[in-house]
Amino acid sequence: MTRSEIFEQIKKKKSYLCIGLDTDITKIPKHLLKYDDPVFEFNKQIIDATKEFCIAYKPNLAFYESLGPKGLESLKKAVDYIPSNIFKIADAKRGDIGNTSKMYAKAFFEYYGFDAVTVAPYMGSDSILPFLEFKNKWVIVLALTSNEGAKDFQYLQLKNDPSPNQRGVSSAEKVFGKVLSTTMNWGTPDNLMFVVGATRADMLTEIREIVPEHFLLVPGVGTQGGSLEEVSKHGMNKQCGLFVNSSRQIIYAGNGEDFAELAAKEAEKVQKEMATFLNKR
Repeated sequence: MTRSEIFEQIKKKKSYLCIGLDTDITKIPKHLLKYDDPVFEFNKQIIDATKEFCIAYKPNLAFYESLGPKGLESLKKAVDYIPSNIFKIADAKRGDIGNTSKMYAKAFFEYYGFDAVTVAPYMGSDSILPFLEFKNKWVIVLALTSNEGAKDFQYLQLKNDPSPNQRGVSSAEKVFGKVLSTTMNWGTPDNLMFVVGATRADMLTEIREIVPEHFLLVPGVGTQGGSLEEVSKHGMNKQCGLFVNSSRQIIYAGNGEDFAELAAKEAEKVQKEMATFLNKR
């Protein structure tokens, strides 16, 4: 999917919602366990109920890989079922040397049919460039994550400073800023995005100074405590430039036979809030 096609969907749906299909077989409604493939049945009903409110789905590979071959079959079926006008993100966080990255890219882009894959940048350019060789596909680089352990590396300063904890140190002088400023040169705003956690929304203004045109995939809104209003205020660019992800808050809104209906209501609520922020731009 191209950049212009993504913008078209944002305008049409008045939404920049990405729904995480983090489907845990121990959490899905019990009545679905009677199906031959309960994981796919859950995803299918969630997709049917929410597709008018979102512009992307993001399955987390761990939930499918943990089930072995059957889980990967469920994943393939779910990706195939997602409508072609909705962006499909593999939340895989891959990152390895060139030949291995090329095989990962072939798996996610050619076999599964994803539009994008999340990639860890720690091993440098040869872990990312093979993914960028695929036309109309996207690489989403982990830059600033929302987990507690992000402070272990991502916030470290690159310049010697007598007071590392003092306020006023720019993002460009920290590890995550270096990730942004370096990797942005390996691709373009047409094939490269960045993950920036919603719980770091106050830093989005500085991040936008480094990558003003790129899309940002922002997890952490909803159950993890991120504020959609703050993310939208600090993270939007002239063409929106955001995929804001919500997973558990939507897909597990209910656990009875009406789970899909409740998921739709939750997705619609988020979409309507997004519409107000888009109208303010």
